[in-house]
Amino acid sequence: MLKAVESRPRGGDTEKITINLGPIDLGQIDLLVQEAFYTNRSDFIRTAIRNQLQTHADVVKQTVSRQTMVLGLRQYTRADLEAVRDAGQQLQIHVLGLASVAHDVSPELARAAIASVHVLGVFQATSAVKSALADRIH
Repeated sequence: MLKAVESRPRGGDTEKITINLGPIDLGQIDLLVQEAFYTNRSDFIRTAIRNQLQTHADVVKQTVSRQTMVLGLRQYTRADLEAVRDAGQQLQIHVLGLASVAHDVSPELARAAIASVHVLGVFQATSAVKSALADRIH
C-alpha cells in the first residue's frame, strides 16, 4: 500500500538553502576550488554536509527509530488515502526526507485521511492540500 524508499536526491530533486559564512571560511573554500579539490563552492558544501551526516548517521537512525519516522521518500497516492479514509482511520505522517501527496488528492480527502504531518525535509502537495492541512502540519 504505502512504500518508503531511501534515496539521495538527483540534480533537479534538490532544495536550495542559503548560508552565511565569514570571509576567512569562504576564502578557504575558494582556495580549495581553485586548487581543483572541488568543482565549485556548492560541491564543497554538499560534500561537507554529507560527511557530517555520515559522522552522525547512528544518531539519526536511532532518532528516526525512536520517533517512528520514515527515512527517505514516502509517497501518498489518492488510492492510499482513500483506503485509509474508507477504513475509518487517519494517518500520522512522520517523515525525515520527502513526503509527497499526489496531485489528484483533493483537500477534502487529505483532511479526512491525514491527522497530522511532521516532515523534517520537504513536504510536497498542492497548495490547496497544504492549505487544507495547515492546522495539522508541524
